[in-house]
Amino acid sequence: MTEEKKLGSALPILFLVVMIDMIGFGIVIPFLTYFIEDLATLEGITEVGLWVGLMMMSYSAAQFLFSPFWGSLSDRLGRKPIILIGLVGNTVFFALFGISTSLLMALVARFCAGAFNANIAVAKAYIGDVSDKTNLAKRMGLIGASFGVGFTIGPFIGGEFSSPAEKWDLFRYTIFETHPYLLPCLIASLLSTVSFVFAMTKLPESHKPITKAKITFNPIVHTSNLFRDIRKVIAMPQLGRLVMISVMFVYGFTIMHAVFVLFTEYDLGFSEAENGRIFAIIGINGMIIQGGLIGPLTKRYGSERLMMYGTLICGIGLTLVPYVSHQYIWLTMGAIVLLISTGNALFQPSFSAILARRTIEEGQEMGMVMGAQESASAFARIIGPLTGGLVWDVTVLKTGIFSIATAFHLCGVMMAIAFLLQLGMAKKYSGSE
Repeated sequence: MTEEKKLGSALPILFLVVMIDMIGFGIVIPFLTYFIEDLATLEGITEVGLWVGLMMMSYSAAQFLFSPFWGSLSDRLGRKPIILIGLVGNTVFFALFGISTSLLMALVARFCAGAFNANIAVAKAYIGDVSDKTNLAKRMGLIGASFGVGFTIGPFIGGEFSSPAEKWDLFRYTIFETHPYLLPCLIASLLSTVSFVFAMTKLPESHKPITKAKITFNPIVHTSNLFRDIRKVIAMPQLGRLVMISVMFVYGFTIMHAVFVLFTEYDLGFSEAENGRIFAIIGINGMIIQGGLIGPLTKRYGSERLMMYGTLICGIGLTLVPYVSHQYIWLTMGAIVLLISTGNALFQPSFSAILARRTIEEGQEMGMVMGAQESASAFARIIGPLTGGLVWDVTVLKTGIFSIATAFHLCGVMMAIAFLLQLGMAKKYSGSE
């Protein structure tokens, strides 16, 4: 077997690693708001929206700080060691999150999980290492499909296995009664352990180490290098515009992450399990599009056009969330989340393929560019949930122009900005694939 075929055959292991990452990320979404409400009640805190935003922000803040470091370190040491480190971090810190007894403890656990989890940026760099122009979009789509599978399984597990002592006698009078959200977190840790074993034994290295790369653990130097890499990429005319498009899209999308469950609990009376099923619908649809349809769609329409379509469709869906019918909740909510997930499923692999292709064409280091892009997106994921939580706390009890719908309208505005940024590059990229 040639080295190229060996690396290509290892891609299923890489997809498994990414899927486990997304299971761990998605597993907290259905119960996070309820978990924070429980902890906040014990501490006499009423700003639930703010704390939901802070909890989601902490994970992304850590990724913002550490993704360029892990990306550059993977350029120096190879992709595989960094992927393994991320899986160890998942195993430890998801379990710690599940046994948290205070908001501060939970916040620290989420931050550490984000700090050690560099697998997304490094996995994309791995794909760039082993792919060429003919299969790059398809393979990025399969990475997206791993997102979809993980984002289907994760929230479903999180919803169905929350509060097990209330559902099954086996868990009564155990630690799972005093820590009702520990079980799904332990499941995520177990899956990460299994993924670690597979990656350790089956995943070959895709990148020849570059020993001349300089790495530092000094946080001041590291942060300076982080902003240097982001500024360097943004200053590149093609890559910089792509990064800004990603930032606007992710910002709008993650505002929704903070307020969606707050909305479904407050306005629709959803439980953790019902929220998990909603996100499972999102994941299944994304899996179908990114796993099976993105290849043919890319051949027919091109990555640039699909990215534009995805932005527009997702923006419409996000804006419509607060207008779900109370009479036909599941019918209208299902249609709306299908719009959101379809738009996201078209955008993500198309954007990743364009960014990787332009990085190769311009002769830039894949790890550095992907790390900088992930950090820029992580910055959007920092301010997105925080914005959503703050807007929710301010507007939830109001009517008129500022109301329960305001946060979702803001999502639509960010998507509109991302769409307008793409209009300027559509002609330049026309016909390229």
